[in-house]
Amino acid sequence: MAKDYYGILGVERNATEDELKKAYRKLARKYHPDVSDEPDAQERLQEINAAFEVLMDPQKRAIVDAGGDPYARGGAGGAGAPFMGFEDIMDAFFGGSMGGFGRRGPRSRTRPGNDALLRLDLDLEEVAFGTESTLTVDTAILCDACDGSCTEGGSEPQTCSTCGGSGEVQVVQRTILGQVRTARPCSACSGYGTIITDPCRKCGGEGRVRSRRRITVKVPAGVEDGMRIRLSGEGEVGPGGGPAGDLYVEVHEKPHEVFTREGSDLRCRVRVPMTQAALGTKLNIHTLDDQVEVDVTPGTQPGTIKKVRGHGVPKLRGGGARGDLFVELDVRTPTKLDAEQEELLRKLATLRDEEIKEVKGGSGFFSRMRDAFNGHA
Repeated sequence: MAKDYYGILGVERNATEDELKKAYRKLARKYHPDVSDEPDAQERLQEINAAFEVLMDPQKRAIVDAGGDPYARGGAGGAGAPFMGFEDIMDAFFGGSMGGFGRRGPRSRTRPGNDALLRLDLDLEEVAFGTESTLTVDTAILCDACDGSCTEGGSEPQTCSTCGGSGEVQVVQRTILGQVRTARPCSACSGYGTIITDPCRKCGGEGRVRSRRRITVKVPAGVEDGMRIRLSGEGEVGPGGGPAGDLYVEVHEKPHEVFTREGSDLRCRVRVPMTQAALGTKLNIHTLDDQVEVDVTPGTQPGTIKKVRGHGVPKLRGGGARGDLFVELDVRTPTKLDAEQEELLRKLATLRDEEIKEVKGGSGFFSRMRDAFNGHA
């Protein structure tokens, strides 16, 4: 059963383009996911977009008026579709429009707009806990002078006298197979079937104008570098006041002076003096949102990593769960000692019997060979 595209938009079957546009904008605002609380808002909006696209296309609308569905398999065909003869096949092969097959019909001035992409640079704290940022967007918006109609003062486009409103003209070509009629877009109206004799002075007949505006984007907690946030309907308004595309905000995380991020985990490196590593101590580390104490046990070796659970980055859609913090202990040996410090370390080495007098490598074979050549065998 064919869809009721008129019913989806809530308009009569004889609705004009302006009435279709007004109905579409009203429903698009109502079911926009950013403002609607209904669970099926996204699906309804997709259905509304599809209905608007069908009814704004004269060829697809004709299929709907004939009781068919342009998106169904076979379109308006089926058992009642006309038989495709030899001329029909040739016309379709050469791009013609004999018998209605391959007929393009007038192009719609109203077309969907393009998506837009913006870059957003954020600090680690902002991507970790979420934030709201105000962005300046330079895109095409609906012309407020003509409301997307492309005409001045409410005037109407005139039917093209060259193609009679069909948007295409017939050309007869002589080929080895005989005369073949083909259809080409009308050059007088550029395939629209109508000509705007009095275009809107503000938009020049485009139905849209360039404008700089400011919008607020909500960045969820735990978003990662390179992720994109989709703002539905905030992209470019299409020609003829067509539905706007989407705006994608790509998040870029700035380097942090202390922490590096690996997914939802954080890592940092802390310098620990040799004496503190030997004797043991406690380190107070300021994390992204609080302070934790890390226990350095006596005898800690260089490169030791301490894990602090639950002090990393909140997990995206993790229900409040957080990653961990990994602290690498960088034990440093002093490079400059005064006489007193050097004497103390020598005493410590003597007490611990740590003085290295000789390093032997191997079993002594080469030492015996050397002594034999020197006459000590």
